Order: sequence, then C-alpha cells, then structure tokens
Amino acid sequence: RTYSATETEGQLLNSFVQYFGDSLGRKIKRMPLIEETVLPGDSLLTLPVVIIGNGPSGICLSYLLSGYRPYLSPEAIHPNPVLHTKLEEARHLSIVDQDLEYLSEGLEGRSSNPVAVLFDTLLHPDADFGYDYPPVLHWKLEQHNYIPHIVLGKGPPGGAWHSMEGSMLTISFGDWMELPGLSFKEWAASKRRNIKSDRVMPEEIACYYKHYVKVMGLQKNFRDNVYITSVSRLYREKDDEGRSQRNEDISTQHLEMEDGQKSLIKRNWEVRGYQRATDGSHVPFCLFAENVALATGTFDSPGRLQVEGEDFPFVLHSMSDFGAAISKGKLRGKTDPVLIVGAGLTAADAVLCARNNNIPVVHVFRRRVTDTSLIFKQLPKKLYPEYHKVYHMMCTQSHNMDSNQHSAYTSFPEHNVLSFKPEMKCVLQSASGLKKILKFSVALVLIGSHPNLFFLKDQGHSIGHHSNQPITCKGNPIEIDPYTYECTKEANLFALGPLVGDNFVRFLKGGALGIARCLAIRQKKKHELIESGDGGGDGVP
Repeated sequence: RTYSATETEGQLLNSFVQYFGDSLGRKIKRMPLIEETVLPGDSLLTLPVVIIGNGPSGICLSYLLSGYRPYLSPEAIHPNPVLHTKLEEARHLSIVDQDLEYLSEGLEGRSSNPVAVLFDTLLHPDADFGYDYPPVLHWKLEQHNYIPHIVLGKGPPGGAWHSMEGSMLTISFGDWMELPGLSFKEWAASKRRNIKSDRVMPEEIACYYKHYVKVMGLQKNFRDNVYITSVSRLYREKDDEGRSQRNEDISTQHLEMEDGQKSLIKRNWEVRGYQRATDGSHVPFCLFAENVALATGTFDSPGRLQVEGEDFPFVLHSMSDFGAAISKGKLRGKTDPVLIVGAGLTAADAVLCARNNNIPVVHVFRRRVTDTSLIFKQLPKKLYPEYHKVYHMMCTQSHNMDSNQHSAYTSFPEHNVLSFKPEMKCVLQSASGLKKILKFSVALVLIGSHPNLFFLKDQGHSIGHHSNQPITCKGNPIEIDPYTYECTKEANLFALGPLVGDNFVRFLKGGALGIARCLAIRQKKKHELIESGDGGGDGVP
C-alpha cells in the first residue's frame, strides 16, 4: 500500500500497527519502520520518499516535501531585471511549480548546478557582490502538497555540524547557513545568543538546524540514531506478484515480454539498517521506497595518504580526535612538535588550535605557497584574518629559512609523506626527491574527506561522472540531471549537497528545490492515472 498525502502522522503510525499487528505497536511508535522479520513476499508498506542524511540538505528537502512553497513576495524587486521579469510572468505560481530551467537560464554563481545558483540568488540576491539584500521570496504552507517521506540520520538533525570543532568559526556568514523560512539572525536574537560577528561557531549552526526542524513542524518525518547498511533495488515479477520477489542490483530499465507486449516490472528501493536504542542495542529494520534521496554529505570518511604506518594510533585523521588528545593532556609536556599534513582550512584550524595550546607545529603540504588554487587565495583578509595569519606563516616560516630553526611553527611546502615509523618518526620527500626524517609527538592528516556510500552497490562508484571511481565532492561527484537532481545512471535515486559538488549550505538548497519539483510533478501524474483508472501502484513513478 502507498500512503496518500492527506494522512496525518497518527494515521500513518496506526497504519503500521494495522499492518503488523498490535503486538508490534510499541516498537512501531518508537520508530515507524518495518521489522527485520517481515519477509519480502509479504504485503509491504512503500513510502514515496526515503531521505538518507539529516544535515541541512535533508532538512531542506523535508521542508519542501512537507508542503512549504516559495512565492515571489508582493513588494519584492530582484536586482537582476531579466530574472525579475521572468518571476513576474508567473507571480501567482510557487517557484516549485515553475520551469526551473527557464528561470535559471543565464544566471552565474559559485555553483556548477544552475538550480542551486537560481535558488541562492532568490534567497540572497547579489550576495557575491557584497550586498545584503533580503530574500525576494515568502513562504506558504500548502498541506495538500505534502509528500510522505522519512529522514534517516545517525545523530540529531543537523548532521555533521554536531560533531565539528566547536571553537572554530564557520567559513560562510551566518546568514548563508540559514535554511528557508527562518532567519538565523532572528533566531539567534530570540535565543539571546550573542553573535559577535557575521561568522559563527559550528555549535550555533547545529543548534539552529535542530531548532529549525522543531519550529517548522518537521519532527514527525525525522528518525535519529539510524544507521543504513544497504540500499538496493527490489524487483517483483509481474506474473507472480507477491510471491516471487528478487533483490537485484540492476540499474537498467527492466522489461519483460508478456503476450508479445513489453510491460514494466514494478521496482522499488529496499532500505535496510538498524536504529541504536537508548540501551545501546541495535533494532534492525527494512523499509521500501519509490524514491531515495542521498543527502549524506562528505564527512563520513577522512582522506588518507595511503602510506606505510598510517594506521599507527598516533596518526590521527580528524580535528575531534586532535581536540580530544589535547583535552586529555596527552600532548602536555611534549617537546616534539605536532605534525600536521594538509593545506586546507581544516589543517589551518589544526595549526591555530595547536598554537593556542602552545604546541609546536610542523606543517607539511604538497603545493607551492604561491599556488593560486590554495583556499587562502579566495578568502578576503579582513573577513578571515586568522586563516591569513596561518597562510603568512606557511610562506615566511619555511624549513629552509635559517631564522626558523627553533620556531614554534615550521612549514614544509612541496613535500610528501612517504611513511610513518613506529618510533614516531615521519619520512618526507621534497619535490626534488630529497628525503628527510622528522620526529613528532602526534601526526594529524587533514587532506579532506569523502562520502561513504558503502550501502550502495559497488559503494556508488557506478553513479559518478567517472564510472568505477569513488565519489568525491570535487573530482567525481554523483552525475545528476541539473534540474531534477535525479541520478542520470539510476532512476528514482536523487542526490544533493556535497555529493553533487555543492559544499556550501547556501547552494545545497537548490538541490532540495529541484527534487521537490520533480517529485511533485510525478505525484500529480500518478494521481491523475489513478483517478482515470489507467494505472497506479507502488514503485512506478
């Protein structure tokens, strides 16, 4: 059975109880997911949408699927006259109901996804030019547009923001981190939080996202402490429906011959995993979905050097591990420096953290300090003075400068790590091939992170721009339709956020818009088919 848009949370939960018996009622009310013991051949519940990941990507998608619709504000005038004219043409329609390709045509911005640029300029007009214009949109809750869905996340709503180093400031302004319909500044003022600058700490953003889910009434769609173990295709033989079901990883459209006619086999996604209970036990589940949206972000798997000795316990791969080592006093009294590998902002955060705790630093990175692709080159000095301080040290306190022999910070530009030794030594190699051995107290490898899509067939390698390669936010994002965010190589599978190259919160919201429009169109067509008596049934959009 597929649930209609008009069902309330209570009706939905009661339907689960009706399906699986009153004896399962208490478990179902704690988490309305199907028990592991339910067999594939049974009559099963199919949800229209399952969202994997409860960070800002998943939250924003849930917001739109819950029926919230953006309209052009009556008094709004967008600074882009061409775009404003287009918006005026269909002022009576929500943006979700308009042609996103038409609206986004000709727009430019810091995302390669056109809908992301469109939604960003509607929410933050001309932000990249330094303007602080208000959004040109206002929001309406239209409950008839609700599409039943569930959002599954490992922790509380906000995703990885709850585990980021709390003492660091965000790169983006607080306003750019906000989600539709709730001003971050107004929220901070209402909570009497003293926001001293435009940039804020991750813990503030995490609290904002958690509060957002509550104040927008989205809690009924969210399930925390959920870990996904597999997402796979479920195929059902049309001539033996309900008895012969096969779980296969086939990405091509599956057709069978029946009386000389081709007919589509019903297809759904099977999502398996477990929920961690308060007592630490694991409660397995299995549910089925017509559509799956991947909103997992890229913080699951820290980047690794893939060198000898990297698995030693004194080689760390996250800021949280480094912070824990400092707080536990493991580095107190150490004379050997901390070895930090990487030239990004997380590595810079680690340098600042070590310096603030009077810990000497050896900083190793592969690039030249003059490399134009270094992130520091893209950050205004006035807004990011602490990062430019690190960059200045990277440039002026190199190992080959005589004045730096006893400095608390030493950089090794254009060096690679060859190996880590058990006696807490590291072998470096310069661009010219010269090798050098350094002793350290702890090593911190911060060279980015990658999504962990282990629950997909071949870890999702088949759905990237470059087949058979790991998914990365920069080099190999998931290949999507630019206006619907549906995977081009896997129907009914959607992706948004860092998985498709949108690392900044201000741009990931466009993915939610594209997916919401696509699903709304399909739901409408499906209802029309059902009403006309020409079709309908779970699994076929």
